[in-house]
Amino acid sequence: MVNKNIEWNNLDKTESFKQLLTLKDSVSIKDKLSASDAAERVKEYSIRMGGKLAYNYAAKPVDERTIKILQKLADEQQAVDKFEALYNGEVINTGENRKVLHHLTRAQLGDAVMVDGVDKRLFYFTQQLDFEKFASQIHDGTLVNEDLEKYTTVCQVGIGGSDLGPRAMYLALEQWCKSVNKFNLTAKFISNVDPDDAAQVINSLDVRKTLFVIVSKSGTTLETLTNEEFVKDALRKNDCDFSKHLIAVTSETSPMAHNPDYMKVFYMDDYIGGRYSSTSGVGGVVLSLAFTPDVFELFLAGAAEEDALAKKRDIRKNPALMDALIGVYERNVLGYESTAVLPYSQGLSRFPAHLQQLDMESNGKSVNRFGEKISYPTGPVVFGEPGTNGQHSFYQLLHQGTDIIPLQFIAFQYSQMSTDLTIEGSISQEKLNANVVAQIIAFACGKSDENPNKNFEGGRPSSLIYGDELTPKTLGALLAHFENKVMFQGFLWNLNSFDQEGVQLGKKLAKNVLSKNMDGALKAFSDLLINPFHELPILDYIPQKY
Repeated sequence: MVNKNIEWNNLDKTESFKQLLTLKDSVSIKDKLSASDAAERVKEYSIRMGGKLAYNYAAKPVDERTIKILQKLADEQQAVDKFEALYNGEVINTGENRKVLHHLTRAQLGDAVMVDGVDKRLFYFTQQLDFEKFASQIHDGTLVNEDLEKYTTVCQVGIGGSDLGPRAMYLALEQWCKSVNKFNLTAKFISNVDPDDAAQVINSLDVRKTLFVIVSKSGTTLETLTNEEFVKDALRKNDCDFSKHLIAVTSETSPMAHNPDYMKVFYMDDYIGGRYSSTSGVGGVVLSLAFTPDVFELFLAGAAEEDALAKKRDIRKNPALMDALIGVYERNVLGYESTAVLPYSQGLSRFPAHLQQLDMESNGKSVNRFGEKISYPTGPVVFGEPGTNGQHSFYQLLHQGTDIIPLQFIAFQYSQMSTDLTIEGSISQEKLNANVVAQIIAFACGKSDENPNKNFEGGRPSSLIYGDELTPKTLGALLAHFENKVMFQGFLWNLNSFDQEGVQLGKKLAKNVLSKNMDGALKAFSDLLINPFHELPILDYIPQKY
């Protein structure tokens, strides 16, 4: 049922945003974290998350006055009401006239959303049971290859949301699952249409003992279909039966559906966007095969816990909404253009890459949900690397560069593998977390020095998401936190966060190049790659032996 009381307004038309503009530079993080009551601020400015995590914003440029107005902004823009409307099946993706139902992949069965007479929550749950049963049959040897041998590897073939999220989730849980004996199949991923990607991965496999999961919602994704042919070529060369090695995850209307080449087909639909699909069959099939079905269920449970908190109207109890509001304040009032995601956990090595797509593909928009030009900045540039590697890479710019870049740290008390040594009085995990704490304070408080080269101004904001250990449940909550943060920021900016027209133009032009339907600059650049350097003089300083 449509909520007719919801209004969609641009950010700069709200009274609360105008009030926020008057607070610019009113809070000094340096002063707040250097004050005698700083410890109280650190304790007070934390919000419990799902999955036994917490979100701390003590090193953000906000105080009680700021938070009060941020609450008004959330209420004025009806952020929670819009989430509830989305959750209950209203058409929120206005660009494609679609519902947005990825939350239902981890919701309780009672949360029914009917679409054309189908209970979508029940549909997603049925698909989950189907691929979890399939995974169990692979694990126990009920389903085997042509040689009656068990499979040892699963290789996912997909791109964008069919690769980035599932790959990041697999890497995040791989070592934990090995340490608790919940690991079954090694997972590999092929995504890039660059033939070197497919060739390198396939050459590393025992093809006869590999299951290939071909993921494309439309069944027409150029890169994925191209790489599927690479896979089929490898299967032919190894005298393999396609129907013993190929699995599909696609929509029921896709040309991939009901194809006898596939051993099994699992279904999703147009109401789950690729970058939001890790908790659907897109992530569920490969994760259930690589690990165990109960690991995937724990992952879903953590996401569901975080989704429940996203319905809280009090922003002090809603971590994703608080994170989103502070991000909007930093972007639109303080003028910060980027955000760095810095996980101090090796398991999360590809998590920032997933968040790049999640955030920038969702909110990298310059028109509102009605197609009208907007006059304020929207989504930030997102990047990151795991600590402490990043400290020896780009932290120099973060500390002393001309731009202030808000930071989001992620850290855990314990490592996943529990393999550690005491060296010079401390174990490596303690050294890792010491670096997290040091960086937060260094960025916030800085250090004065008469030598300008050694002077740190401080005042550089950060947040911290922290918990005991990176487990399936904490990972699910972490994923849902960022999904919901991006969603809330889209509501606040009045964007449609669920289409991606910016991805389409390049695809169309690439098809023109392949079909030779081109002229002008398009043809000129194409000619450069066909015959590199054909009009350029030979460099006379290249040694003759080259």
